[in-house]
Amino acid sequence: MEKPRRNVTSLDNQYTAERERNESNRQSHKKRLARRLTAFFIMAATVSGVLISSMVTQASVLEDKQNEKAQLEEKIVELGKQEDHLRNEIIKLNDDEYIAKLARRDYFLSESGEIIFTIPEDQPAARKEQNDPTE
Repeated sequence: MEKPRRNVTSLDNQYTAERERNESNRQSHKKRLARRLTAFFIMAATVSGVLISSMVTQASVLEDKQNEKAQLEEKIVELGKQEDHLRNEIIKLNDDEYIAKLARRDYFLSESGEIIFTIPEDQPAARKEQNDPTE
């Protein structure tokens, strides 16, 4: 069974024309709003991506700088020890007895009536090289 068709005629009056304009304005407003929100979210995502990228880059640079700082601090400690050693050496070099001891040890100088005997310290290494020339 078929339902009978009813023909509906539209009213062409001021009220219906205004309703159609309002509906058309509402639809276009929704489209513009959707476009604005889409553009806003795209811009927000782009800005967020740039910020996250810069944060990762800065974290990497910061880690490198911290490693460099740790290495330089170790070097400062080493140089401080070396400085202390050199200051002690300067103090010792102002002592005549220490200079005489160095001269006897390094340059084989002796006082009158003193005999210097030298014992080679690396004699076992020299014998090993003579026995095994492949090393």
